[in-house]
Amino acid sequence: MDRKTKKELIRTKSEQLGSLQTKLKENKLPVLVLVEGWGTAGKGSRIASMIHDLDPRFFQVISVSSPTPEELAKPFLARHMKNIPENGKLIFLDSGWMDETIRALENGELSSKEYEHRLEEIRVFERQLCDNGYLLVKLFLHIDQQEQEKRIDELSQNPDTSWRVSDHDRWQNRHYDRCLRDFEDYLQATSLPYAPWHVIDSVHRKQSEIDCLTILCDSIEQAIAQKQAGVLPGSQSDPQYNPCSKEFPLIEMPLLSQIPLNQQMSRKEYKEQLKYYQKKLEKLHNQIYRWKIPVILAYEGWDAAGKGGNIKRITSALDPRGYKVIPVAAPKPYELARHYLWRFWQNLPKKGHIVIFDRTWYGRVMVERLEGLCSESDWKRAYTEMNEFEQQLTDWGAVILKFWVQIDKDTQLARFEERQNTPEKQWKITEEDWRNREKWDEYEVAINEMLQKTSTEYAPWHIIESNCKYYARIKALCLLTEALEKAVKQAEKQAKSKN
Repeated sequence: MDRKTKKELIRTKSEQLGSLQTKLKENKLPVLVLVEGWGTAGKGSRIASMIHDLDPRFFQVISVSSPTPEELAKPFLARHMKNIPENGKLIFLDSGWMDETIRALENGELSSKEYEHRLEEIRVFERQLCDNGYLLVKLFLHIDQQEQEKRIDELSQNPDTSWRVSDHDRWQNRHYDRCLRDFEDYLQATSLPYAPWHVIDSVHRKQSEIDCLTILCDSIEQAIAQKQAGVLPGSQSDPQYNPCSKEFPLIEMPLLSQIPLNQQMSRKEYKEQLKYYQKKLEKLHNQIYRWKIPVILAYEGWDAAGKGGNIKRITSALDPRGYKVIPVAAPKPYELARHYLWRFWQNLPKKGHIVIFDRTWYGRVMVERLEGLCSESDWKRAYTEMNEFEQQLTDWGAVILKFWVQIDKDTQLARFEERQNTPEKQWKITEEDWRNREKWDEYEVAINEMLQKTSTEYAPWHIIESNCKYYARIKALCLLTEALEKAVKQAEKQAKSKN
């Protein structure tokens, strides 16, 4: 095509993309456009071309720089999960998890084994996004060594553009063959049927603009058609596609009906045990901070089972600067408009800190399941997604303790009535609590399935028998201190082996 024809095609495609933006909003389709490539390949210019006719209220461009110390203190994917768009909106990423991973590999920050593990994390991340309704468009802008060198020289000679050339761009050009191999390996390892890589010849600017716009328009049209048909992205390319087929090392759990609830503890013994374990926990809190061990406590249980009192006895022993308690209520509109795990990724602890979730991501397979707030395929797939989520956290180094706080139906009724009849406790009881109680049997079925399918060797469920609150509080403290002691010993052992 001649230059005039190319310009006209760019204008047509740009207008088409502008029209498709309205359809994105109507269909509540979130779009994440990842633009990667060589330094000076034109990532910024291609993004500028793609957003030319878009309504700026419904898209955002994010230039992903090197991670900050705060971001380095959290799991690798946390800062990238933070940047996913709301339903009906677009996010354009100027570089992202590919660039960060390749740089870490080339800087020697990742061993070969760690690199392979990182690739698997990325594949899981991208698959979960697509399975939960996201369109992920991945563009890699490719130029040859001579073209990159030419652009570096041209930009460097102009004082107004020299800032656009980084030391990394120059290093990349000097080590072009090595970087090329690294890019090729990464692209092959992460090009998925439902999130393929599109390699764009970026030597010729106008043609690469056409290619980027065409790919984005075609991808959006196809994703809207799939969403309207209720089809998972992967199932079109592979009829056998089943995101729930992954196996995990599970621990057999008893049914709730099999759990004895007759444990008792006197007030005297409780006071003695409480003092002992809280003193122990206070010491361990300092040690996990020293060894930079992140800790996640996940509390689930029946209404009025005693989760709040249980949490209070733990936090009483902790330095308030080193922990957070996250009470999880119904998701807010901006949370509902994103992947259901998004709000939990936002609240993960830094290394050496503790986060306590009062209710958790498991709402997906309990209240959301029973109240019809998500589809059957959504909650069935969630078992795999939550196991993967917790696996990523434990691989990062986190200690995860999941407590199911168990009481019987009669005990719940007695506590409900006490709250109802005590003015200072009435705020604790709501109509929803009574309504949920009517669905006790349905919840019990869902809870049993949850315990069976998500109690893994790396993040097992612990049943806290709570008919006696004293017993329940001490059991939780005992389990927590044992887990932290084990983690500290392991950290000390690893430190000695390195020395």
